[in-house]
Amino acid sequence: MRKKKSIFMSLVLSLVMLLSLTGCGSSEQAGSSSDSTSSEKKVLKVGMECMNAPYNWSQTDDSNGAVPIEGTTEYVNGYDVMMAKKIAEENGYELQVYKIEWDGLIMAVQSGTINAIIAGMSATDERKQSVDFSDPYYKATHVLIVKKDSKYASAKTLDDLKGCNVTSQQGTTMYDSSAKQIKGATIQEALPDIPSLIVAVSSGRTDVAIVEKPMALAAIATNKDLAMVEFPEGSGFDVDSGITNIAVAAKKGDSAVVDACNKTLKGISDEEKDKMMEEAIANQPASDSE
Repeated sequence: MRKKKSIFMSLVLSLVMLLSLTGCGSSEQAGSSSDSTSSEKKVLKVGMECMNAPYNWSQTDDSNGAVPIEGTTEYVNGYDVMMAKKIAEENGYELQVYKIEWDGLIMAVQSGTINAIIAGMSATDERKQSVDFSDPYYKATHVLIVKKDSKYASAKTLDDLKGCNVTSQQGTTMYDSSAKQIKGATIQEALPDIPSLIVAVSSGRTDVAIVEKPMALAAIATNKDLAMVEFPEGSGFDVDSGITNIAVAAKKGDSAVVDACNKTLKGISDEEKDKMMEEAIANQPASDSE
């Protein structure tokens, strides 16, 4: 009888120990999972073309504050990168930059491949139907790139461009809206990026390329055969203020990213933004526009 009782007690003790160990194991695993989650750093996955100077361009090293392009051996720098770094640092994000063609940026943020577009993108009403925008981080007017010796280099109004061949970057308001405002002009096929526009003007394939002022300043700084034409107020393109407002785009409903961007932007004055753009233009490698 005592033997049976002893065996029974041994079984009970073994069961208690087993349950105790199982409970400890579960507690440790839950604790580890919680610690891992709390220690994970937020990631700001930013998409840009990486070839749209002075907003963004590719380079071979990390000079002047450039950051790596994910999945490549290249680095990216420019005004967009400077702004992305400020947003990431102030809000505790790890910054990752992805090289994506212009036409694929909105699809990338909608699909979650990235969670922000910081690529010199205008906050147009049409785009607002697909993505949410932050407050503007730059305001850019529409100007022209022409050859220095072109008859259009002295243009003072849009009427002076009559008869020209004109183009701009595909998928932009400059091509879809501004180009149509030049009466008597031949609107040529849109080109994929700024370097293509610069080559087209330099080679004579087109007379006029419509771009935003920062890109024109960058282009003429590294291409001595080109000139920028900026019209006096009231004599140039009729452009809605929403079109010249450059902002960060995020997935519809992603208030966390938009709020983080706006928090940072509130602390950056227009004067500081201008200085950042001047720095970007000064740092831009000449090869980006060749």
